[in-house]
Amino acid sequence: CRLLCGNETCCLSLKPIQSINAHPSNCICIKFDPMGKYFATGSADALVSLWDVDELVCVRCFSRLDWPVRTLSFSHDGKMLASASEDHFIDIAEVETGEKLWEVQCESPTFTVAWHPKRPLLAFACDDKDGKYDSSREAGTVKLFGLPNDS
Repeated sequence: CRLLCGNETCCLSLKPIQSINAHPSNCICIKFDPMGKYFATGSADALVSLWDVDELVCVRCFSRLDWPVRTLSFSHDGKMLASASEDHFIDIAEVETGEKLWEVQCESPTFTVAWHPKRPLLAFACDDKDGKYDSSREAGTVKLFGLPNDS
């Protein structure tokens, strides 16, 4: 720990402080927003829950996915939340209202999503297959979904 923060004993003082029943089934993914106001959980119940960090209360649920939520990502400004699963789309919601902003169509289940740290640009990877005749060969592609720039 001395390498990370300069304090030899700080990691020794970390301890559990709260346990929250966030979902009726397993939580699969958790992300904090870059502003530190919220964290989101994705679960096997196909729900995304948005939690207030200070109050530790659920402020909103997103229920547009039908399959267990595999991955979550907040945009660089914390205004958008992308979530994905085995559904063949990525849900992009406005954090403050829960309104659906976009539904990014995919040809296969999504494994991971990640917003660019400074721009409205979403990278994602799906269970894509490569080859016209061999559908078992994995493709390993990363795709980008770009949103209009404000500047």
